[in-house]
Amino acid sequence: MQEQERPVLPIFIVFVALYLVSQWLRAETHKKMTDTISIAYLKCLQWRGGWWWSAVPKWSTKSRRRLQISSVLEAVAELVQLDYMIGRPIRIDPYHVAVVRTTLTRNIGIRFSDILDEISTAFSEVIPAGEGEWTSVPVIEAAVKIICSSSNRLFVGLPLCRDPDYRRLTEEYASHVFEGAHIINVFPPLLRPLVGRYLTKVPLTLKHIKLHIGPIIQERLAMDERYGADWPDKPNDYLSWLLDEAQGHQRTVHDLATRLLAANFASIHTTANAFTQALYDLACHPEYVEPLREEVESIVGSKGWSKESVANMRMVDSFIKESQRMAASAVLMNRKVLRDFTFSNGVVVPAGTHLAVAVRSMHFDEALYENPDTFDGFRFMSMGQEGGDTSKHSIAALGLDYVVFGNGRHACPGRFFAVSEIKVMLAYVLISYDVKFPDQRLRPENIWFHGICSPDRMAEVMFRKRAT
Repeated sequence: MQEQERPVLPIFIVFVALYLVSQWLRAETHKKMTDTISIAYLKCLQWRGGWWWSAVPKWSTKSRRRLQISSVLEAVAELVQLDYMIGRPIRIDPYHVAVVRTTLTRNIGIRFSDILDEISTAFSEVIPAGEGEWTSVPVIEAAVKIICSSSNRLFVGLPLCRDPDYRRLTEEYASHVFEGAHIINVFPPLLRPLVGRYLTKVPLTLKHIKLHIGPIIQERLAMDERYGADWPDKPNDYLSWLLDEAQGHQRTVHDLATRLLAANFASIHTTANAFTQALYDLACHPEYVEPLREEVESIVGSKGWSKESVANMRMVDSFIKESQRMAASAVLMNRKVLRDFTFSNGVVVPAGTHLAVAVRSMHFDEALYENPDTFDGFRFMSMGQEGGDTSKHSIAALGLDYVVFGNGRHACPGRFFAVSEIKVMLAYVLISYDVKFPDQRLRPENIWFHGICSPDRMAEVMFRKRAT
């Protein structure tokens, strides 16, 4: 196989070098074309790196109907170069999305004790804080490891979810996808298949991950073949749920491994970012620690740990939701317009346009939120109490003024699992540790890149084990 590839690679490298030189020569023009996405708040359409971006400043039911002529999957496919970085079947045959939305969500309660066990085990591993001793921990790094373990406890189960090499590969995979997508997007479509194959880390990562997951998939396929869908001691995890739905060409090691990686890509780093933001806010606002801790201790003391008891942690829910409101990216809910569309004001959006909702401007709109620039950890709990329906203002609820998880039928299918993980993790921190920033530092500034808001990846928080 390697002998066949050798003649192609040197020629390809020459083409790449020439193309990169041409890109460098027109870099100043490209910089002007790729101005910050916030300009789209003020202008209806903004040329950006070869795409037309249109920001919908305020979300409405009319906006929802208009976006029905657009596709979220096609937008994601271009943004992260889905075909080359994850796999074409994910785009053309996304049956796994329904599995996440229905089967996985229904099983959160059934598998809750396993999720809690993995979270507590991972915390003790990555945060070795002792009683009376403060330990400084890089939060985002710790959060990624904890969430990778807890997610894969549900995805593939023990012992693989604790395998150090498997965890390392799945943790790195999302970074490799984004890095590869940025590289691929520099090149014209004609070169992208070769770029994705030779200049990104994803193919090698997938190859190594299949060494771990491949034998497990083959064993389960063999058991299905021998006993049918219901065989003795069949694991109740995401891989099994995929196999229950997979048909024909979908029942291969490559296809199933790709869908497992897609789930890891969608869940690990986004959830880790949200938890990190919430932990930064907790360390920054110590006045919330006691009421939050009292809520957790009261609920766990009377009802124990369960999906239902965590759902009743309204203060914790509100605190996380406020943290996410303050840390929203410039735009979310990216869509690609599939056919020409004319808005009521006469603006024509041509096919191929990328639309997005201006979420950050919405979250800091005084018409929607009182004192929007001020962190109010119990804002949404108060809104629920005033309206008589606290569930309507929970973080996983969908609405027109808060779209962190999207809206409508294309809302994030795994949001209930993500919220459960974040709430359990924050609740576990509250009852197990004291936290603070080193040397009384202020909250770390968020990092902005292409309109995406992320927590400071280098910041640390100090942990001290509470006396039991």
